[in-house]
Amino acid sequence: MDRWLGKTAVVTGAGSGIGEAITHALLQNGINVVALEVQKGRLAKLDAECKREGFPGKLYTICCDITHEDEIDAAFLHIETLGGVDIMVNNAGIVASSRVIESDRKTFERLLNINVLAVAVCTNKAVHLMLKRNVEGHIFNINSVLSHYLLLDGMPDCNLYPATKHASLALTNTVRGEMAKIKAPIRITGISPGIVSTNLAMDAINDFMQKVPSLQPKDIADALIYALGTRPEVQITQITIQHVGELP
Repeated sequence: MDRWLGKTAVVTGAGSGIGEAITHALLQNGINVVALEVQKGRLAKLDAECKREGFPGKLYTICCDITHEDEIDAAFLHIETLGGVDIMVNNAGIVASSRVIESDRKTFERLLNINVLAVAVCTNKAVHLMLKRNVEGHIFNINSVLSHYLLLDGMPDCNLYPATKHASLALTNTVRGEMAKIKAPIRITGISPGIVSTNLAMDAINDFMQKVPSLQPKDIADALIYALGTRPEVQITQITIQHVGELP
């Protein structure tokens, strides 16, 4: 991990759950973090917590709605003034506890905008800054076990969420192929968690969450730190993480 000391990571959805745990883990390892979060209250809470912990890495907070490209543009312009980005963590995501056949276009668009389009736009911006500086980079996309298969028996309604996570996995693999073609020193890792105990999950599928074993956000952060710390020649393409009691 020594080569990442003092480098800069950008984390979307950094104010709670998995994003918050990843932010803490990066700061703890001496990596500076630009936390992107749409809710100002969460950013203030994150900033206070990190100051209290006294992490060696520096925290920068930006209130940003990643469904608005102009806000993403402004965020990355500011990030460039901080020296650019070395690690991009596309973590922000939403789920809708409803059925596709009973939903509407507005819900579809919101799921796609946050879970797919924002991932593509942030990846595009981050890669551009990495290539501009000709530095080693690492991109992490927080996908889902639902990127790979559907648990049809007993799975709660979650609308287009599985479809968006399939798309995010395909995007991860596509960008990795593009990096290989141009021989860029940028690795890209997809992390696919099973059920994680977060506000996002609890709010959307509360009854289901109470019946199944779940991971903690720190488990996902630990996996990210492991992949980040491997040698530059090692490409960890995919990590799937589930609780030992979770099926399948």
